[in-house]
Amino acid sequence: MSDNHMENSQARNTSNTIWQIVGRMITAGIILAITAFFTPGFQISNFWALAIATVVLSVMDFLISKFTGLKASPFGKGFVGFVLSAVVLYVTQFFVAGYVISWMAAIIGALIYGVVDYFLPGDEQLF
Repeated sequence: MSDNHMENSQARNTSNTIWQIVGRMITAGIILAITAFFTPGFQISNFWALAIATVVLSVMDFLISKFTGLKASPFGKGFVGFVLSAVVLYVTQFFVAGYVISWMAAIIGALIYGVVDYFLPGDEQLF
């Protein structure tokens, strides 16, 4: 196999991975927007707050998954995943201006997020 062919293959794999991450972030943002829309007590004030919250939620989910092995998804690890998802939704408000959520809204939002995430396509295993 030539070096040029290997370099092209590596560049394509990197490009595919980047597009997978971008696609998952867009899907996660859509899911978060739908969740905020349908959850009383959950407000995201503008597009930039939504975008930053999506990144923060994704990073927290990645870090939790990496260090504990638990997926912060309502369907990730049953009840533990559901509670972890509610906590992550709630804690995000301390990192993002324009993102406001109550505890009850975080619990309801975790349920809605899980249902919407279940029906929208997207591969969660990016890393």
